[in-house]
Amino acid sequence: MFTETTATSAFLLVADEVEDLASRVSAGDGAALATVADLIAGAGRMFTHGAGRSGLALRMTAMRLMHLGIETHVVGETTTPAIRSGDVLLLASGSGTTPSVVRAAETAGRAGATVIAVTAAAGSPLARLAAATVLLPAATKTDRSAIASAQYAGSLFEQGLVLLGDALFHTLWQHSGRSADDLWPTHANLE
Repeated sequence: MFTETTATSAFLLVADEVEDLASRVSAGDGAALATVADLIAGAGRMFTHGAGRSGLALRMTAMRLMHLGIETHVVGETTTPAIRSGDVLLLASGSGTTPSVVRAAETAGRAGATVIAVTAAAGSPLARLAAATVLLPAATKTDRSAIASAQYAGSLFEQGLVLLGDALFHTLWQHSGRSADDLWPTHANLE
Protein backbone atom coordinates (compact mmCIF):
# COMPACT_ATOMS: atom_id res chain seq x y z
CA MET A 1 0.00 0.00 0.00
CA PHE A 2 1.10 3.54 -0.72
CA THR A 3 1.36 5.96 2.15
CA GLU A 4 0.46 9.61 2.32
CA THR A 5 4.15 10.37 2.81
CA THR A 6 5.13 8.49 -0.36
CA ALA A 7 2.55 10.29 -2.49
CA THR A 8 3.33 13.69 -0.98
CA SER A 9 7.06 13.16 -1.50
CA ALA A 10 6.50 12.39 -5.18
CA PHE A 11 4.32 15.49 -5.59
CA LEU A 12 6.97 17.69 -3.96
CA LEU A 13 9.76 16.14 -6.05
CA VAL A 14 7.90 17.00 -9.27
CA ALA A 15 7.16 20.53 -8.02
CA ASP A 16 10.81 21.07 -7.02
CA GLU A 17 12.12 19.86 -10.38
CA VAL A 18 9.68 22.09 -12.27
CA GLU A 19 10.62 25.10 -10.13
CA ASP A 20 14.32 24.47 -10.76
CA LEU A 21 13.70 24.14 -14.51
CA ALA A 22 11.69 27.38 -14.59
CA SER A 23 14.48 29.19 -12.75
CA ARG A 24 17.12 27.94 -15.19
CA VAL A 25 15.03 28.90 -18.24
CA SER A 26 14.29 32.36 -16.83
CA ALA A 27 17.94 32.97 -15.99
CA GLY A 28 19.31 31.70 -19.29
CA ASP A 29 16.67 32.23 -21.95
CA GLY A 30 14.63 35.30 -21.05
CA ALA A 31 15.45 36.97 -24.37
CA ALA A 32 14.28 33.89 -26.27
CA LEU A 33 10.97 33.94 -24.40
CA ALA A 34 10.42 37.58 -25.37
CA THR A 35 11.32 36.83 -29.00
CA VAL A 36 8.87 33.93 -29.11
CA ALA A 37 6.09 36.10 -27.64
CA ASP A 38 6.78 38.74 -30.31
CA LEU A 39 6.71 36.13 -33.10
CA ILE A 40 3.40 34.72 -31.89
CA ALA A 41 1.91 38.21 -31.54
CA GLY A 42 2.85 38.96 -35.14
CA ALA A 43 1.68 35.65 -36.61
CA GLY A 44 -0.80 35.55 -39.44
CA ARG A 45 -1.86 32.14 -38.14
CA MET A 46 -0.40 29.81 -35.51
CA PHE A 47 0.31 26.11 -35.90
CA THR A 48 1.54 23.73 -33.19
CA HIS A 49 3.10 20.29 -33.50
CA GLY A 50 4.81 17.76 -31.31
CA ALA A 51 4.75 14.00 -30.94
CA GLY A 52 3.41 12.11 -27.93
CA ARG A 53 3.16 14.02 -24.66
CA SER A 54 4.90 17.05 -26.18
CA GLY A 55 2.12 17.22 -28.75
CA LEU A 56 -0.48 16.98 -26.00
CA ALA A 57 1.19 19.83 -24.11
CA LEU A 58 1.18 21.99 -27.25
CA ARG A 59 -2.53 21.32 -27.73
CA MET A 60 -3.04 23.11 -24.42
CA THR A 61 -1.05 26.07 -25.74
CA ALA A 62 -3.04 26.06 -29.00
CA MET A 63 -6.28 26.27 -27.02
CA ARG A 64 -5.07 29.26 -25.03
CA LEU A 65 -3.86 31.06 -28.16
CA MET A 66 -7.30 30.50 -29.67
CA HIS A 67 -8.80 32.08 -26.54
CA LEU A 68 -6.81 35.21 -27.41
CA GLY A 69 -8.45 35.27 -30.82
CA ILE A 70 -5.39 33.99 -32.69
CA GLU A 71 -6.28 31.63 -35.53
CA THR A 72 -4.59 28.46 -34.30
CA HIS A 73 -4.26 24.99 -35.80
CA VAL A 74 -2.89 21.71 -34.47
CA VAL A 75 -0.87 19.84 -37.09
CA GLY A 76 -2.45 16.50 -37.94
CA GLU A 77 -6.06 17.53 -37.40
CA THR A 78 -8.23 17.05 -40.47
CA THR A 79 -9.15 20.74 -40.59
CA THR A 80 -5.56 22.04 -40.47
CA PRO A 81 -4.87 24.10 -43.60
CA ALA A 82 -1.58 24.41 -45.48
CA ILE A 83 1.01 26.57 -43.76
CA ARG A 84 2.21 29.64 -45.66
CA SER A 85 4.35 32.74 -45.44
CA GLY A 86 3.40 34.89 -42.45
CA ASP A 87 2.36 31.89 -40.36
CA VAL A 88 4.23 30.65 -37.29
CA LEU A 89 4.83 27.00 -36.41
CA LEU A 90 5.54 26.21 -32.75
CA LEU A 91 7.26 22.82 -32.45
CA ALA A 92 8.47 20.78 -29.50
CA SER A 93 10.85 17.84 -29.28
CA GLY A 94 13.05 17.14 -26.29
CA SER A 95 15.73 15.53 -28.43
CA GLY A 96 15.18 17.87 -31.35
CA THR A 97 15.35 14.85 -33.65
CA THR A 98 11.75 13.56 -33.74
CA PRO A 99 11.34 12.82 -37.47
CA SER A 100 7.79 14.15 -37.92
CA VAL A 101 8.63 17.35 -36.03
CA VAL A 102 11.84 17.99 -37.99
CA ARG A 103 9.99 17.35 -41.28
CA ALA A 104 7.30 19.83 -40.25
CA ALA A 105 10.00 22.44 -39.57
CA GLU A 106 11.52 21.82 -43.00
CA THR A 107 8.13 22.08 -44.74
CA ALA A 108 7.23 25.26 -42.87
CA GLY A 109 10.58 26.82 -43.75
CA ARG A 110 10.12 26.03 -47.45
CA ALA A 111 6.65 27.63 -47.29
CA GLY A 112 8.10 30.82 -45.81
CA ALA A 113 6.62 30.34 -42.33
CA THR A 114 8.51 31.14 -39.15
CA VAL A 115 9.58 28.17 -37.04
CA ILE A 116 9.81 28.28 -33.24
CA ALA A 117 11.45 25.31 -31.53
CA VAL A 118 11.27 24.16 -27.94
CA THR A 119 13.88 21.52 -27.21
CA ALA A 120 16.41 20.31 -24.67
CA ALA A 121 19.11 20.00 -27.35
CA ALA A 122 20.65 23.27 -28.53
CA GLY A 123 22.58 21.71 -31.42
CA SER A 124 19.74 19.54 -32.68
CA PRO A 125 18.36 19.53 -36.24
CA LEU A 126 15.16 21.14 -34.94
CA ALA A 127 17.02 23.99 -33.24
CA ARG A 128 19.06 24.62 -36.42
CA LEU A 129 15.85 24.97 -38.48
CA ALA A 130 14.21 27.45 -36.10
CA ALA A 131 14.12 31.23 -36.21
CA ALA A 132 13.84 31.16 -32.41
CA THR A 133 14.57 28.39 -29.95
CA VAL A 134 13.66 28.04 -26.28
CA LEU A 135 15.86 25.56 -24.46
CA LEU A 136 14.25 23.55 -21.69
CA PRO A 137 17.25 21.91 -19.98
CA ALA A 138 15.49 18.72 -18.92
CA ALA A 139 15.91 15.01 -19.48
CA THR A 140 14.68 13.71 -22.82
CA LYS A 141 12.61 10.55 -23.13
CA THR A 142 15.65 8.34 -23.70
CA ASP A 143 17.56 9.63 -20.66
CA ARG A 144 17.10 7.01 -17.96
CA SER A 145 20.10 8.07 -15.89
CA ALA A 146 18.05 10.03 -13.29
CA ILE A 147 20.74 12.73 -13.41
CA ALA A 148 18.77 15.49 -15.18
CA SER A 149 15.51 14.38 -13.57
CA ALA A 150 14.36 11.69 -11.15
CA GLN A 151 11.12 11.47 -13.13
CA TYR A 152 10.43 8.95 -15.86
CA ALA A 153 11.47 9.62 -19.46
CA GLY A 154 10.76 13.18 -20.67
CA SER A 155 8.24 14.09 -17.97
CA LEU A 156 10.12 17.19 -16.82
CA PHE A 157 10.50 18.45 -20.39
CA GLU A 158 6.78 18.04 -21.02
CA GLN A 159 5.86 19.71 -17.72
CA GLY A 160 8.14 22.61 -18.64
CA LEU A 161 6.48 22.79 -22.05
CA VAL A 162 3.04 23.19 -20.44
CA LEU A 163 4.36 25.98 -18.20
CA LEU A 164 6.09 27.67 -21.12
CA GLY A 165 2.85 27.66 -23.12
CA ASP A 166 0.91 29.12 -20.21
CA ALA A 167 3.60 31.76 -19.63
CA LEU A 168 3.51 32.79 -23.30
CA PHE A 169 -0.28 32.97 -23.18
CA HIS A 170 -0.16 35.05 -19.99
CA THR A 171 2.40 37.44 -21.54
CA LEU A 172 0.28 37.93 -24.66
CA TRP A 173 -2.93 38.24 -22.67
CA GLN A 174 -1.55 40.88 -20.30
CA HIS A 175 -0.17 42.83 -23.25
CA SER A 176 -3.57 42.72 -24.98
CA GLY A 177 -5.24 44.64 -22.16
CA ARG A 178 -8.26 42.36 -22.42
CA SER A 179 -10.04 41.04 -19.34
CA ALA A 180 -10.87 37.43 -18.55
CA ASP A 181 -14.49 38.34 -19.33
CA ASP A 182 -13.38 39.58 -22.77
CA LEU A 183 -11.79 36.20 -23.52
CA TRP A 184 -14.59 34.07 -22.09
CA PRO A 185 -16.85 34.09 -25.21
CA THR A 186 -14.12 32.20 -27.13
CA HIS A 187 -14.18 29.33 -24.61
CA ALA A 188 -15.70 26.09 -25.93
CA ASN A 189 -19.47 25.91 -25.53
CA LEU A 190 -20.01 22.47 -27.09
CA GLU A 191 -18.74 20.48 -24.14
